[in-house]
Amino acid sequence: MSVNRYRPHVLVLPEDDANRQLANGFHLQIAQARQRQMQVLEVAGGWHEVLDRFRSVHVPAMERCFSRLMVLLIDFDGDEDRLSHAKAAIPAHLNARVFILGVLTEPEALKADRGPYETIGLAMANDCRTGANEIWGHHLLQHNGDELIRLRQHVGPILFG
Repeated sequence: MSVNRYRPHVLVLPEDDANRQLANGFHLQIAQARQRQMQVLEVAGGWHEVLDRFRSVHVPAMERCFSRLMVLLIDFDGDEDRLSHAKAAIPAHLNARVFILGVLTEPEALKADRGPYETIGLAMANDCRTGANEIWGHHLLQHNGDELIRLRQHVGPILFG
């Protein structure tokens, strides 16, 4: 189902299938009345591809659609510089509307510790909705702290009211 582009909405661009499943789990936690305000896009096939697709397809679209927010869902692969590298790919005028989140290593490590991807995604959404940090405080997700604050502030009202 596609979003209503005339209302504030969120697109999620996942790196791989594991990240897509996390996003789908998150989407399941959104009330039926607001589900058209979030769309999980096709898997990009790598974090470089996420950035390439964002620049080539989504930057021009965001410049035309001011109510769109984007979440780039990538694996950090243990690379402490991945976030700064990814942020450098975002044009300055879109910084406030783009969020970069992901597992510190790979989602498979989080799955081994916390269960199925969709269950983890549900917990992520629940934490966002309630302001808790049960799942986001996990050692493989806590590096998302600053982005999570922004996400809750900007995306929370759109998806959770």
